[in-house]
Amino acid sequence: MTTIRPVSPSGKPIISQRVNSIAPSGIRKFFDLLASMKDVISLGVGEPDYTTPWNIREAAIYSLERGRTMYTSNLGMPELRRELSRHLEQRCGLHYDPDDELLITVGVSEALDLAMRATIDPGDEVIMGAPCYVAYPASVILSSGTPVIIPTYESDCFEIDSSKVEATVTANSKAILSGYPANPTGAVLPREKMLQIADVARRHDLLVMSDEIYSQLVYGIEHTCFASLPGMQERTILLGGFSKAYAMTGWRIGYAAGPREIIAAMTKIHQHTIMCAPTMAQIAALEALRDSSGSVEEMVADYNHRRQMFVKGLRDIGLSCFEPKGAFYAFPNISITGMNSETFAEKLLAEEKVAAVPGTAFGECGEDYVRCCYATSVPELEEALVRIKHFVDKHR
Repeated sequence: MTTIRPVSPSGKPIISQRVNSIAPSGIRKFFDLLASMKDVISLGVGEPDYTTPWNIREAAIYSLERGRTMYTSNLGMPELRRELSRHLEQRCGLHYDPDDELLITVGVSEALDLAMRATIDPGDEVIMGAPCYVAYPASVILSSGTPVIIPTYESDCFEIDSSKVEATVTANSKAILSGYPANPTGAVLPREKMLQIADVARRHDLLVMSDEIYSQLVYGIEHTCFASLPGMQERTILLGGFSKAYAMTGWRIGYAAGPREIIAAMTKIHQHTIMCAPTMAQIAALEALRDSSGSVEEMVADYNHRRQMFVKGLRDIGLSCFEPKGAFYAFPNISITGMNSETFAEKLLAEEKVAAVPGTAFGECGEDYVRCCYATSVPELEEALVRIKHFVDKHR
């Protein structure tokens, strides 16, 4: 087999500078490590431990039995877009035309990638808070843009501040990328702060890309959709999906909602790269919207119980831990051990067989933290706390 080297015999680079400039996912690194180990408790990958509800699986199975295996419209099945339009109107008070303001994608990750590539030109800047999901800066870089990172802190509940957003705006600023409820912190941005950021976006004519994949997983508060703020639907690309709330991670089904001109541009890229989301996954998503049979509410109540138990357990160990208001992550501060995030995560996996993700996977300001996903069973969470306590007591 021929070996491909990073530089050709003439000295020309083989791999693009954009790809070389981004690091591999810090989440997947630990996922791959634990795959080769036994008896590991994984708090690493952000995935529900629930199986997709039966009625959703059954709809997909029945569609396969009937031979529904052909391409759909590039935009997605018309009936799915119509149902999604009704869903967003009911939950967010927003009307999106299912014929030209909604696009069904391969997970919200594709929706984010399409939004960036459809709107970002070389040199354009995208403002975002951090710690943030690993794909945010990478998606900007891969679109030849420049991510502008604003650190957020536990002392401020990991909430991005509009005055800091304003201070970073330049002539090259094109968009604000918002991700609340937040991965990895579980932070939720209050409506008042969202209104202030919306004001910055309006005054500086910025787009807003709002990743709201965890919008249905909030605890004791009400989620505010960014596009529902006054005057923001016309400049917001709403990104969402079915992976988290409906336990459908492996189905890879998401969506984008936004102004028709932007959705048309995103669809053009989608046509040339993906064609359409998988038909059976679209049928499953349609069933999820039509009849979740209370499963979402049951999962949220269960996650809330785990959240309270796990955060209390971390604090009892002596780890400072911000109380997450959404998603299913805890983000404890591990600085009392004297280790950096990477070392802590590696040693915890090696010595106690508990997998967590270093906070630095989500940006430099994630140093001194690790991300723990509590979307796993209560017995495993309890055992993980026992192992983490043993590890912290040994190393503090």
